[in-house]
Amino acid sequence: MDIVTPEQRSKNMAAIRSKDTKPEIYFRKLLFAKGYRYSLNSKTVPGHPDIYLRKYNTAVFIHGCFWHRHGGCKYAYMPKSRIEFWQKKFEANKKRDCAVQKELDEKGVRYIIVWECTIRQMNKDEDMQERVISYVQKFLESQENHVEI
Repeated sequence: MDIVTPEQRSKNMAAIRSKDTKPEIYFRKLLFAKGYRYSLNSKTVPGHPDIYLRKYNTAVFIHGCFWHRHGGCKYAYMPKSRIEFWQKKFEANKKRDCAVQKELDEKGVRYIIVWECTIRQMNKDEDMQERVISYVQKFLESQENHVEI
Protein backbone atom coordinates (compact mmCIF):
# COMPACT_ATOMS: atom_id res chain seq x y z
CA MET A 1 0.00 0.00 0.00
CA ASP A 2 1.36 3.39 -1.03
CA ILE A 3 1.65 6.00 1.73
CA VAL A 4 0.67 8.89 -0.58
CA THR A 5 -2.35 9.45 -2.80
CA PRO A 6 -2.15 8.54 -6.49
CA GLU A 7 -2.33 12.26 -7.35
CA GLN A 8 0.60 13.07 -5.06
CA ARG A 9 2.60 10.12 -6.41
CA SER A 10 1.94 11.34 -9.96
CA LYS A 11 3.09 14.84 -9.01
CA ASN A 12 6.26 13.42 -7.39
CA MET A 13 7.12 11.27 -10.41
CA ALA A 14 6.47 14.15 -12.84
CA ALA A 15 9.01 16.26 -10.95
CA ILE A 16 11.84 13.80 -11.70
CA ARG A 17 13.97 15.27 -14.46
CA SER A 18 15.65 13.32 -17.24
CA LYS A 19 18.37 15.89 -17.89
CA ASP A 20 20.06 18.76 -16.09
CA THR A 21 19.72 17.01 -12.74
CA LYS A 22 21.70 18.28 -9.76
CA PRO A 23 24.24 15.41 -9.94
CA GLU A 24 24.81 16.08 -13.66
CA ILE A 25 25.29 19.80 -13.15
CA TYR A 26 27.66 19.18 -10.24
CA PHE A 27 29.82 16.74 -12.21
CA ARG A 28 30.00 18.80 -15.37
CA LYS A 29 31.01 21.91 -13.39
CA LEU A 30 33.92 19.90 -11.99
CA LEU A 31 34.95 18.79 -15.49
CA PHE A 32 34.66 22.34 -16.83
CA ALA A 33 36.80 23.67 -13.97
CA LYS A 34 39.52 21.17 -14.98
CA GLY A 35 39.46 22.51 -18.54
CA TYR A 36 37.34 19.84 -20.22
CA ARG A 37 34.87 20.99 -22.84
CA TYR A 38 31.86 18.92 -23.74
CA SER A 39 28.42 18.81 -25.29
CA LEU A 40 25.26 17.87 -23.42
CA ASN A 41 22.76 15.13 -24.29
CA SER A 42 24.33 14.59 -27.71
CA LYS A 43 21.78 13.08 -30.09
CA THR A 44 24.54 11.79 -32.39
CA VAL A 45 25.92 9.45 -29.71
CA PRO A 46 24.04 6.26 -28.76
CA GLY A 47 22.16 6.63 -25.49
CA HIS A 48 22.23 10.46 -25.63
CA PRO A 49 24.86 10.71 -22.89
CA ASP A 50 24.57 13.38 -20.22
CA ILE A 51 28.05 14.62 -21.20
CA TYR A 52 30.02 13.91 -24.38
CA LEU A 53 33.74 14.73 -24.58
CA ARG A 54 34.30 14.78 -28.34
CA LYS A 55 38.07 15.28 -28.05
CA TYR A 56 38.29 11.98 -26.14
CA ASN A 57 35.39 10.25 -27.94
CA THR A 58 33.95 9.56 -24.49
CA ALA A 59 30.36 9.56 -23.28
CA VAL A 60 29.64 10.22 -19.60
CA PHE A 61 26.44 8.91 -18.04
CA ILE A 62 25.35 10.06 -14.59
CA HIS A 63 23.20 7.14 -13.46
CA GLY A 64 20.68 7.36 -10.66
CA CYS A 65 21.17 4.32 -8.42
CA PHE A 66 17.41 3.81 -8.06
CA TRP A 67 16.52 3.96 -11.76
CA HIS A 68 19.53 2.08 -13.12
CA ARG A 69 19.70 -0.50 -10.30
CA HIS A 70 23.18 0.01 -8.89
CA GLY A 71 24.00 -3.40 -7.45
CA GLY A 72 24.40 -3.49 -3.67
CA CYS A 73 23.59 0.20 -3.26
CA LYS A 74 21.24 1.40 -0.54
CA TYR A 75 19.62 3.83 -3.00
CA ALA A 76 18.60 0.98 -5.34
CA TYR A 77 15.78 -0.18 -3.08
CA MET A 78 12.60 -1.84 -4.32
CA PRO A 79 9.38 0.15 -3.76
CA LYS A 80 6.88 -1.54 -1.47
CA SER A 81 3.82 -0.98 -3.68
CA ARG A 82 3.17 -2.07 -7.29
CA ILE A 83 6.14 -4.42 -7.16
CA GLU A 84 5.31 -6.09 -10.47
CA PHE A 85 5.20 -2.73 -12.26
CA TRP A 86 8.55 -1.68 -10.79
CA GLN A 87 10.22 -5.00 -11.62
CA LYS A 88 9.21 -4.63 -15.28
CA LYS A 89 10.29 -0.98 -15.30
CA PHE A 90 13.70 -1.71 -13.80
CA GLU A 91 14.26 -4.71 -16.06
CA ALA A 92 13.51 -2.56 -19.12
CA ASN A 93 15.92 0.12 -17.87
CA LYS A 94 18.69 -2.46 -17.37
CA LYS A 95 18.10 -3.96 -20.85
CA ARG A 96 18.21 -0.51 -22.43
CA ASP A 97 21.46 0.30 -20.59
CA CYS A 98 23.04 -2.94 -21.85
CA ALA A 99 21.90 -2.24 -25.42
CA VAL A 100 23.32 1.29 -25.29
CA GLN A 101 26.65 0.03 -23.91
CA LYS A 102 26.85 -2.61 -26.65
CA GLU A 103 26.13 0.00 -29.31
CA LEU A 104 28.78 2.33 -27.87
CA ASP A 105 31.31 -0.54 -27.96
CA GLU A 106 30.39 -1.31 -31.59
CA LYS A 107 30.84 2.33 -32.60
CA GLY A 108 34.13 2.64 -30.71
CA VAL A 109 32.82 5.25 -28.28
CA ARG A 110 34.35 5.03 -24.83
CA TYR A 111 32.11 5.62 -21.84
CA ILE A 112 32.11 6.43 -18.14
CA ILE A 113 29.25 5.63 -15.80
CA VAL A 114 29.20 7.75 -12.66
CA TRP A 115 26.73 6.56 -10.03
CA GLU A 116 24.55 8.88 -7.98
CA CYS A 117 25.99 7.52 -4.72
CA THR A 118 29.49 8.47 -5.90
CA ILE A 119 28.31 12.01 -6.61
CA ARG A 120 26.75 12.17 -3.12
CA GLN A 121 30.06 11.08 -1.57
CA MET A 122 31.94 13.63 -3.67
CA ASN A 123 29.60 16.36 -2.42
CA LYS A 124 30.47 15.52 1.19
CA ASP A 125 34.20 14.87 0.86
CA GLU A 126 36.63 17.05 -1.12
CA ASP A 127 39.29 14.32 -1.08
CA MET A 128 36.81 11.94 -2.68
CA GLN A 129 35.97 14.60 -5.25
CA GLU A 130 39.64 14.99 -6.18
CA ARG A 131 40.17 11.21 -6.33
CA VAL A 132 37.22 10.74 -8.70
CA ILE A 133 38.19 13.61 -11.00
CA SER A 134 41.79 12.34 -11.04
CA TYR A 135 40.50 8.85 -11.90
CA VAL A 136 38.44 10.30 -14.77
CA GLN A 137 41.49 12.22 -16.04
CA LYS A 138 43.59 9.03 -16.01
CA PHE A 139 40.83 7.15 -17.83
CA LEU A 140 40.64 9.81 -20.54
CA GLU A 141 44.38 9.51 -21.15
CA SER A 142 44.27 5.68 -21.15
CA GLN A 143 43.20 3.21 -23.80
CA GLU A 144 40.46 1.66 -21.67
CA ASN A 145 37.02 1.34 -23.21
CA HIS A 146 34.78 1.97 -20.23
CA VAL A 147 34.71 2.49 -16.48
CA GLU A 148 32.14 2.66 -13.69
CA ILE A 149 32.70 4.97 -10.77
